[in-house]
Amino acid sequence: MSDRYFKLTFICSLIGLSFFGLDIIFAQDEIQLPENDQCIICHKENEILPEDFHENDVHLKSGPSCAGCHGGNPLKEDMEEAMAEEAGFIGTPSKREIPQFCGKCHSNINIMREYQPRIPTDQVEQYYTSLHGMKLKGGDQKVADCSSCHTAHGILPAKDSRSTVHALNVPLTCKKCHSDPDYMKEYHIPTNQFEQYAESVHGIALLENQDTGAPACNDCHGNHGALPPGISSVSHVCGICHVNNMQYFSQTKMAKEFEKLEIHGCEGCHGNHKVLKTNDDMVGIGKNSFCTECHAEGEKGYAEAEMIHAELMLIVTTYDSAEALRGKVQRIGMDDIDINYLLQESHQSLIKARTLVHTFDHEQVGEKTKEGVDKAQDAIKLAIKEVKDYKTRRLGFGVATLFITILVIAMFFKIRQMER
Repeated sequence: MSDRYFKLTFICSLIGLSFFGLDIIFAQDEIQLPENDQCIICHKENEILPEDFHENDVHLKSGPSCAGCHGGNPLKEDMEEAMAEEAGFIGTPSKREIPQFCGKCHSNINIMREYQPRIPTDQVEQYYTSLHGMKLKGGDQKVADCSSCHTAHGILPAKDSRSTVHALNVPLTCKKCHSDPDYMKEYHIPTNQFEQYAESVHGIALLENQDTGAPACNDCHGNHGALPPGISSVSHVCGICHVNNMQYFSQTKMAKEFEKLEIHGCEGCHGNHKVLKTNDDMVGIGKNSFCTECHAEGEKGYAEAEMIHAELMLIVTTYDSAEALRGKVQRIGMDDIDINYLLQESHQSLIKARTLVHTFDHEQVGEKTKEGVDKAQDAIKLAIKEVKDYKTRRLGFGVATLFITILVIAMFFKIRQMER
C-alpha cells in the first residue's frame, strides 16, 4: 500500500512540475506592454487601438513604441500635452510620407546597427526604383507603401509564420491588391497571377507542401525594388535557382533570337506565373511540344527538336525496362545492389540530358543519353542473370527435394523390412 501511495504521489508531483514549467514558458512568451506609456493606456482604455495592433509588434517590443514613430510625450496623461507640437508630435503621416517616415530609422545605419545590423539600410532608396515607388512619387495614392506589406502596428519578424512577409505568406500579401479586379482596373494588368501561381510547380511547392525554399513573388520581382524582370534579365532571374539551364541557354543562338524577337527567355516556353512541371513531351514535334509553336516541318529547328525528343525517349524506355526488371529481382529476393547503382547512374544521366535540352543540340543531349542507356542496359543484363540464377536455383532445389523425398521413402520401406 505504501509503495502504491509513493508512486501516486511521485506522478502527481511530476504533473505539477510540468504545468509549472509550461506556466514559465508562457510567461516568457507573453509580451508586457509598457506600464507608463500613456499612448497605449489611453487608447486601450477607450478601445481605440489600431485594428492591426499586435502586442508582439517588433517596434513595441524593441522600445520605440508609439512615440518612436508618431512623436509626442508618452509620459503625459493630458492628451493635449502628450500630443503637443512642442513635444514633437507628428501624428499619422500621409501615404506619400510613409517611405521617408519609416526611413528615419531604417535608413540610418547607426540606429539599425543597434537593433538589426544585418538588415540593409537602402530599402527606401530601392523602393523609389520600384514601380510602386515611382508611381507614389507621381501622386498615385493606391500603390503599395511600407505599411501595405508590413502593416503599421503589427509588424512581426519575417521568420515568424504570422508575419505578412513570412515566406509562406508573401503571395497572399501581394494578392490583396493584385488579385482585386476593381482595385487594379486602372492599371490594365492581369489579376489572375495568384491563381496561376497556385497551380504552378512553384506555388504547389510553397503553398501546399510548405517548402519555403520555393520561389514566391519577391524572389522574381524583388522586395523593396519590385519590378517585372526585363527581357534580358528573365533568364538570369530563373538562373538563380536553375543555374545550369541558364548557362546552357545563354550560350545558344536561340537566346539572341529570343532577345531580338522580344521573347522573355525562359518565359517563352515555361510561362511566368503558371510554370507547370516539365515533361519530355514539351520538346519534340508532338501536340504538346513548344518547339512546333515556332518551327515548322522542313526547318532545321523542327528536325533538331525531333532528334532531341528521340534521344530522350531512348533513355527513358531503356531505364523503365531496367526498372521493371529490378522490381522483379527484388520480388524474388535476389541480389539487386549492383543493379541499383547502375540505375542511379543511369537516372543521373537522364537528369543531365534533360538539362542539356536547353542547348538545343541533339548531339550534346545524345552524348549524355548514351551514357545513361549503357548503364541501364548493363542493369538489364545483371537483372536477367539474377532471374536466370533464381530459376537455376529453384530447379536445383526441386531436384534436391525430389531426391531427398525418394531417399526418405526408401528409408521408410527399409526400416519396415528390418522390423519384419
